Amino acid sequence: MISKLCNKIFEEAIKDYHIHNNIDQPIENPYPTTKIEHLLYLKCWIDTVQWHMEDVVRNPEINPVEGLQWKRRIDASNQERTDVVEYIDSYFLEEYKHIQPKANARINSESPAWVVDRLSILALKVYHMKEETVRADATEEHRELCTQKLNILLNQQTDLSTSLDELIQDIENGSKYMKVYKQMKMYNDPNLNPVLYNPNNG
Repeated sequence: MISKLCNKIFEEAIKDYHIHNNIDQPIENPYPTTKIEHLLYLKCWIDTVQWHMEDVVRNPEINPVEGLQWKRRIDASNQERTDVVEYIDSYFLEEYKHIQPKANARINSESPAWVVDRLSILALKVYHMKEETVRADATEEHRELCTQKLNILLNQQTDLSTSLDELIQDIENGSKYMKVYKQMKMYNDPNLNPVLYNPNNG
């Protein structure tokens, strides 16, 4: 099942990142570029790096100039994340292009890759919440509260994994069909962001 593969690779990418725990640590993707595993690992690595950039930029003592630099890195990361999601959807489109949808086939509210995106973020939440449940410098009350939150996250992970597998199954049997909308983000596009194409009106 696709969710099992996703969750396995996401755990691997997060674990690999935390060996060095360094935002600027170069990625060493162990999977061939022709495989879906490569995209899944890349996706979660981007999310993991961005998770830690978001931590840094929320420091209330951060220098405003440095904070702006981090914000721009986060914007660039968001664009990269979106691009990889679209690559993953392209993989699914190619994988199931031979499937003839049934006459009553329905479209899903989100594409498979955006469910994968949510699973990747969820894997990060699970990892970091687990850390909080064993934090030596935290109170027992804190650890207990985080354990309760972790159980909710794990339940959510199970439900979302099931939803992804069911969506793929529905696509495979023609009950649902894929229709991918490019995100068309505007804020990084110099032709679409008014502040970029006409700075005097910013």
